Amino acid sequence: MRNVDTGTERPQPQTQKEKDRPWLMRTYAGHSTAEASNELYRRNLAKGQTGLSVAFDLPTQTGYDADHVLARGEVGRVGVPVAHLGDMRRLFQDIPLEQMNTSMTINATAMWLLALYQVVAEEQGADITKLQGTTQNDIVKEYLSRGTHVFPPGPSLRLTTDMIAYTVSHLPKWNPINICSYHLQEAGATPVQEIAYAMSTAIAVLDAVRDSGQVPQERMGDVVGRISFFVNAGVRFIEEMCKMRAFGRIWDRVTQERYGIENPKHRRFRYGVQVNSLGLTEAQPENNVQRIVLEMLAVTLSKDARARAVQLPAWNEALGLPRPWDQQWSLRIQQVLAHESDLLEYDDVFEGSKVIEAKVEELVAEASAEIDRIQEMGGAMAAVESGYLKSQLVASHAERRARIESGQEKIVGVNVFETTEPNPLTADLDTAIQTVDPAVEARVVAALQQWRDTRYQPPFNHPRPCKALERLKEAAKGTDNLMEATLECARAGVTTGEWAGALREVFGEFRAPTGVSSAPVAVTAEEGTGMALVRRKVDLTAKDLGVGKLRFLVGKPGLDGHSNGAEQIAVRARDAGFEVVYQGIRLTPEQIVDAALAEDVHAVGLSILSGSHAELVPDVLERLRVAGATDIPVIAGGIIPNGDAEALRAAGVAAVFTPKDFDITGIIGRIVDEIRTANKLDPLEVPA
Repeated sequence: MRNVDTGTERPQPQTQKEKDRPWLMRTYAGHSTAEASNELYRRNLAKGQTGLSVAFDLPTQTGYDADHVLARGEVGRVGVPVAHLGDMRRLFQDIPLEQMNTSMTINATAMWLLALYQVVAEEQGADITKLQGTTQNDIVKEYLSRGTHVFPPGPSLRLTTDMIAYTVSHLPKWNPINICSYHLQEAGATPVQEIAYAMSTAIAVLDAVRDSGQVPQERMGDVVGRISFFVNAGVRFIEEMCKMRAFGRIWDRVTQERYGIENPKHRRFRYGVQVNSLGLTEAQPENNVQRIVLEMLAVTLSKDARARAVQLPAWNEALGLPRPWDQQWSLRIQQVLAHESDLLEYDDVFEGSKVIEAKVEELVAEASAEIDRIQEMGGAMAAVESGYLKSQLVASHAERRARIESGQEKIVGVNVFETTEPNPLTADLDTAIQTVDPAVEARVVAALQQWRDTRYQPPFNHPRPCKALERLKEAAKGTDNLMEATLECARAGVTTGEWAGALREVFGEFRAPTGVSSAPVAVTAEEGTGMALVRRKVDLTAKDLGVGKLRFLVGKPGLDGHSNGAEQIAVRARDAGFEVVYQGIRLTPEQIVDAALAEDVHAVGLSILSGSHAELVPDVLERLRVAGATDIPVIAGGIIPNGDAEALRAAGVAAVFTPKDFDITGIIGRIVDEIRTANKLDPLEVPA
């Protein structure tokens, strides 16, 4: 066909290539009560979110009811409390589960929450074979980084194995485990460690499923095909994208060679991602927006290594709980990339790049060598119990903190380009985040008691839970798959604490290694360095007090298992010359004060990131006062809003540190100053 005006050949329009479907877009959400979270979910779905990602509160994650002593201050803080079938009904009211793709961030109690979800779906009339979604269910990373483990490694692996075997037969579209390297990076893992430790966990799980005899060899492809991963993406987005390609290659090789999986679809590396919350800053938090965008590109740009589901944190997560508007902003970031850009119209844009290929090969080689090292130790579970994996992560994290403090690793707005105009987003910090009404906990506890009192009566008419719990314990003592007994408990109105308590009776509990004592020195004390000055302050103060060493207790009260900050403080205090008392996570205020008195410590440091500081820190202060130990200064650290920090100082806390206080050596120096003040010693002329 000729152009009439010029006589030249008119170019034919190109056939429009069909765009790829966007990834699942989720927002990690849940807070206060099932009713409030249900309203939030329905609002987010109306805004274009294409899947749900449920955040559960810490009592639910660790198998306690809301009225347990350890649940104090934690109810509804970092997620939604789900204590029984009634809560799960309200959580998903008017949301058709057969049509939904739901991710549930739950590990030690994953079997329990999946049972509740299945029963609610059945009550809705759903065909459970069509249920789609994921239960995180990776217990190894709980021992290493996130701290919501309950049972020892052996029984925990059994729960995971039983659940995988059950879903293959009954919920064939469900992903029964989401192996998480996300939290490993948060705990300091390098890309090589992130790949190697996650893959070692996958090998441990698949070996356990294969060896359990519950799944015939010809169905192992179905098992492998339903295993997904949950990965972190940091701001070094070229390296992160190469990490994803390396993950895929190693997974393809391991599943084919170790498990004989021939179907390439089954061997595909399937992963969802939340981009890095570790790198979000309290200082100049508006910079977090561009960090989040760069991190999202790492897992979306490369078609051959693209995430199947993405959830983005909010710009203000280092300040506190994001509001619905903040979560909407993060959802819109994804939608703009998927629907306004041309990203989904092209094949892999990195294919054939020599730079990318070289980096991928390097990561594959180094990660494979570390996987082999772990296998020689007896596998991931053995490496957890020996403390090897934890100590490696603590060491890597300490090295990263040292690079930031020295300025070798630059964080914009934190250790470089610190000057800033007034920020309108945070002009009123108390309204820049969402707060949970402290009265919520009392309402949840009252509702829980009402459930216990009336669950056998109309309209619920649940059978008495005693028989169901006894059957669960009998199954746990034997070799039966635990999912059927768990479903019976769900239908009987059993509570989260009752289910976990029954298994605690059989399996016992587990305190994971802290990794602190074996972590190498990260910051040396050469003459003239900040560490040398702090060490001198520690030595002089110990001499002034007439003791051999200053003693410092680092405590993690409540259920907050994010121990990375506490571990780094403990390691640096040790290196500065303190004798450090650190017993790990999940302690009551009473236990912390008892340890402080028994060890005759000179200071107590409390680390809380879950928001329970307003309840738990004053409790520690009051117990020290009653014991006549007001000369022991208490220091608090964590995600603590300004208003709360002022209230804690007014209550008697000597100092409050938040994520903006990145100079750990300086923090240790401040702790020495507070010890001197509490003991009425003159200030030292030694600068820190």
